[in-house]
Amino acid sequence: MSTSEGVENPTNGDPNSARTSITIDASNPLYVHPSDSPSATLAPVLFDGTGYRSWRRSVLRSLSVKNKLVFVNGEYKRPDSQVPLELRQWERCDDMVTTWILNSMVKEIADSVEYVSSSHELWMELEDRYDQTNGAKL
Repeated sequence: MSTSEGVENPTNGDPNSARTSITIDASNPLYVHPSDSPSATLAPVLFDGTGYRSWRRSVLRSLSVKNKLVFVNGEYKRPDSQVPLELRQWERCDDMVTTWILNSMVKEIADSVEYVSSSHELWMELEDRYDQTNGAKL
């Protein structure tokens, strides 16, 4: 059974205006399930500056399950703004992913990174700050 989400272009209240819609298959990263909420967290314990690698693994696994990993790893880049409907859908999903990640941190850390422009930028900032190694990796 395939699930899809229709996205309609607003018509500014004019019933005679043509409507444009995009159908998004549930396997598409742009699909947002009705149960996905901006208040969700991705890890069982909020990140407080310690245990980054364990927290990171939980978040990446959760994003993979939701088919949103491509936003944080940079595989799904912001689309060309000449397709406004697709751009709005991408922004909606990317904002959702950003919110989930911010909700998975203590307030002090979330406040320090909340002004990034995308979930990928947020993820790179966290990697730069917290993914420190103490010696050579073997």
